[in-house]
Amino acid sequence: MADAELEQIRKARLEQLKAQSGGAGSQGGQANQVEQKKQQEAEARQSILNQILQPEAADRLGRIRLVKEERATDVENRLIMLARTGQLRQKVTEAQLKELLSAVAENKEEEKIVVSRRKGWDDEDDDLLDL
Repeated sequence: MADAELEQIRKARLEQLKAQSGGAGSQGGQANQVEQKKQQEAEARQSILNQILQPEAADRLGRIRLVKEERATDVENRLIMLARTGQLRQKVTEAQLKELLSAVAENKEEEKIVVSRRKGWDDEDDDLLDL
């Protein structure tokens, strides 16, 4: 879609949300405004991602979101930052997305569970016979 079409859709949706919030009471008004703002931010993020990602890359990011939402959000934030600073010259391919994912995975340290066993521990089963 062209930028003008996206802008029209965004404006139409914004007016629709304003019309819906017009009938709300004063208590629901604030909650509705917060929800409306979150929805607008989500729509803006999605429109930016649609502009900078190829369909295959967007599909992969969606599948990642189903499994690890935090990692997908981190990758989206990086992509949006790269787009805003003008470092992306073309749409991001699936291969480029894989590279970005591996870079994010390297930066994150996974929590490791270390089991230290006592050496020389004498496990006697005779204790059970005393019951």
